[in-house]
Amino acid sequence: MRRRRVLAAAVTATLCSVGVAVPAQANPIVTHIYTADPAALVHDGRMYIFTGRDEATPTQNNFVMREWRVFSSANPSTEPAAWTDHGSPLSINSFSWANADAWAAEPVQGPDGRFYWYVSVNGFTDNGWMNIGVAVSDSPTGPYTDAIGGPLISDSMPNSSALNIDPTTFVDDDGQVYMYWGSFWQPRVVRLGSNMTQLTSSIITPQGLTQFWEAPWMFKRNGVYYMAYASNANIGGDGCVTSSSFACIRYATASNPMGPWTHRGIVLDQVSSTTNHPAIVEFQGQWWMVYHTAEAPGGGNFRRSVAVDRVFFNSDGTMQRVVMTQGPGDPGPGGNLAQSASPSASYTSPWESVAAINNGDSPASSNIAGANQGTRWGTWPETGSHWVQLTWPSAVTIGASDMYFFQDTADGSNSGVKRPVSWSIQYWNGSSWVNVPNPSGHPTALNQFNHTTFGPVTTTQLRANLQTRSDASGVGVLEWRVSAS
Repeated sequence: MRRRRVLAAAVTATLCSVGVAVPAQANPIVTHIYTADPAALVHDGRMYIFTGRDEATPTQNNFVMREWRVFSSANPSTEPAAWTDHGSPLSINSFSWANADAWAAEPVQGPDGRFYWYVSVNGFTDNGWMNIGVAVSDSPTGPYTDAIGGPLISDSMPNSSALNIDPTTFVDDDGQVYMYWGSFWQPRVVRLGSNMTQLTSSIITPQGLTQFWEAPWMFKRNGVYYMAYASNANIGGDGCVTSSSFACIRYATASNPMGPWTHRGIVLDQVSSTTNHPAIVEFQGQWWMVYHTAEAPGGGNFRRSVAVDRVFFNSDGTMQRVVMTQGPGDPGPGGNLAQSASPSASYTSPWESVAAINNGDSPASSNIAGANQGTRWGTWPETGSHWVQLTWPSAVTIGASDMYFFQDTADGSNSGVKRPVSWSIQYWNGSSWVNVPNPSGHPTALNQFNHTTFGPVTTTQLRANLQTRSDASGVGVLEWRVSAS
């Protein structure tokens, strides 16, 4: 019986693949060059992303970076087509005192309305290694020129970091300017003058940035200061990294821009590149994180690519972990929250896997029985009512579902796995399972995601209840996506 199912499925899969629409390409958002170390800025109805450029060849195992790039969008999305490439308005050659390493940088608009781009560079006039310079322009897209003719931060300064890189500059509501930076477990902070090019305090070591490694990013929300940063160590088994060669993104909060900070947890898991670098901004009422991975074709640790995804906050101000989307298909403006959940089911066939329902696949058709069995979930030969469930470590807010059903035999064949005759979505309200409010419907089409919207619910568990058809020997799912909207 099992062998006959597989053979029939191989034939059906070929037929079903004809005419299937190809979804839009999602993250990374830039694929014609390699980009890294993103920063973000919102200005005049556009979201700007500023990056370095990785130019290492496939055989070079070091950073080759000589210029910075700018991209922007009036409608941010995970799709590359949403972003305009403005080229390179700043490079190593813009600084007469620097000779290499166009590393992480961040721009900010100063009180005078001009744009100041703080950059990590190797300054050959200093006895040390990395320095922080600053360039200025009247436009976010440049051109930029050196603002001071030398480093703003250098190794020769008292209490500078062991590695002076990754500046994040923040202008508070009262006009006071702060700059954080650092690496090798040594965060640093200083106040800047309103002219954006002078230090007005000594260099201070901030307190409370637990397991800080590098790449700080500072922002403010509802009167609370947030600091996101790369960390290369686990805390109490929280799964930040699989090894210290990688980094997750932690975050901390404070009531004062100079700290002390209180560690709150992880906001972005380890990515496919060893380095990890965040930027977080609000644009038209929605929060976004920009980061980099090694996901572009030919990518790697020294050939990285920038990605974007939505950021969500809980009602108490804590941050939900960002769900990274990548490859074909954009699950919607809320991001695919299913991928951060643990899946379970009422029953799973021994040759299939419940982990398949939220592994991020974009199926080509409903019939993939001839493919890797770990890419599908099914209950054959068990019939009747079954469920699949997603469980999150902390509450998420959900308002939409996309379900792709598994079917490996034709309707009326009285065998095999087929889409359900009916199904519904429920959430856990803290004491019982209840139906989601006002669902738009529960379609059962084949060879596509079946989209359902409903009134937003905040929960730690979501369940799909599936009823087996009378002409089937089981029910199955290839992928389940859920999002905030």
